[in-house]
Amino acid sequence: MHESIWSDLQGVPFEQGYLVADGVRTRYLHAGDRSKPALVLLHGSGGHAEAYVRNMEAHAKHFSTWAIDMLGHGYTDKPGHPIEIKHYVQHLMSVLDAIGAPRAHLSGESLGGWVVARAAIDHPERVERLVLNTAGGSQADPVVMNRIRTLSMDAATDPSWDKVAARIVWLMADKSKTYDDIVASRLKVYQQENYPAAMSDSLALQDPVIRERNLLSAGDYGRITAPTMVLWTSDDPTADVTEGRRIASMIPGAQFVVMDGCGHWPQYEDASAFDRLHVDFLRGVRP
Repeated sequence: MHESIWSDLQGVPFEQGYLVADGVRTRYLHAGDRSKPALVLLHGSGGHAEAYVRNMEAHAKHFSTWAIDMLGHGYTDKPGHPIEIKHYVQHLMSVLDAIGAPRAHLSGESLGGWVVARAAIDHPERVERLVLNTAGGSQADPVVMNRIRTLSMDAATDPSWDKVAARIVWLMADKSKTYDDIVASRLKVYQQENYPAAMSDSLALQDPVIRERNLLSAGDYGRITAPTMVLWTSDDPTADVTEGRRIASMIPGAQFVVMDGCGHWPQYEDASAFDRLHVDFLRGVRP
């Protein structure tokens, strides 16, 4: 069955645009009344805002919902240097300023989870509730790091359909699907001029030395004060359920949830289940 990004957004009042966050031209998708509590959704390494197209409608009912292209990703400005977690966090704080949100709910997948965790540690006054979705930042697995770098650089250097598709399918539990719309969307992103250099900068955290100085320690996780949900999956290719459980154990009072039959993108692979869990947690509804 063909899966269409447009059908996910069809009938949903949303906008795509650009805002300037401390000089950085930043692409966003937005849905929901801006008077509602702000929610910012962050994608993973090499990704873009379309990672959350299936979730905009459900979340817009309760939140002013923003999915952005992170610094150096998608159609957001490229800084021209290796990007570390502090750079992503600084950009995120500038985005919150630009949208007029002194505080916001933050939810991130993979790299995005790493960034929102660090933001909650360093800027607790700005975070309402926090979701770490198959989040990075807790360990350095050389096999996974090499796989991410190889697939990503191959796709950016030679942005053919097959290579971009390989990068997407690796994320998913169901390898039988083609994910054509997401592949087409990412292919266009990767065909931008000078994208291989931008991809290399965004993969800085896959370098062992750089990664080591950015990893979150038990002490770091212990400083998170925002109510937190750690969401993991049965088939995440980057780390198994035990790692998600370990992360949750280090965060005071964290809720731990596992979604079955999903890989690295549970918000896309099982949007209805994700939306139900995610919205309830962000609204403070007890399971």
